Amino acid sequence: MAFFMLSSTRPLTLLSATDLAKEHERLQTEVAQLKQAVTSHALVDQAIGVVVVLGRIPPEDAWRVLRDVSQRTNVKLNLVAEHLLEFARGDELPDDERAELQRAIERYAALRPPSSPEQAAEQ
Repeated sequence: MAFFMLSSTRPLTLLSATDLAKEHERLQTEVAQLKQAVTSHALVDQAIGVVVVLGRIPPEDAWRVLRDVSQRTNVKLNLVAEHLLEFARGDELPDDERAELQRAIERYAALRPPSSPEQAAEQ
């Protein structure tokens, strides 16, 4: 038995049952990877929020802080994000990540223009 599959690269291709099974497996793998990417993105977004609160810096700088901590400690970004969320819940942050987090927040905070008197009063 033969089946037809529509594809953007091969408009009408005749596939065997084996080819269909392989395509199905490929698509399942792709879906799993996309689910992982969505979960990872949500984790990083939450960690950015933690850095925003800790450092009182804008989200763009918080993203840079996370990236810097990851690069300078040689720890994957997702793992740094996970550690920060655990830290926000009361757990310990690994020493090297904590030290680098503090340095990175200080670096990006120093780059901000001085706040107005109104903003200083709010803090």
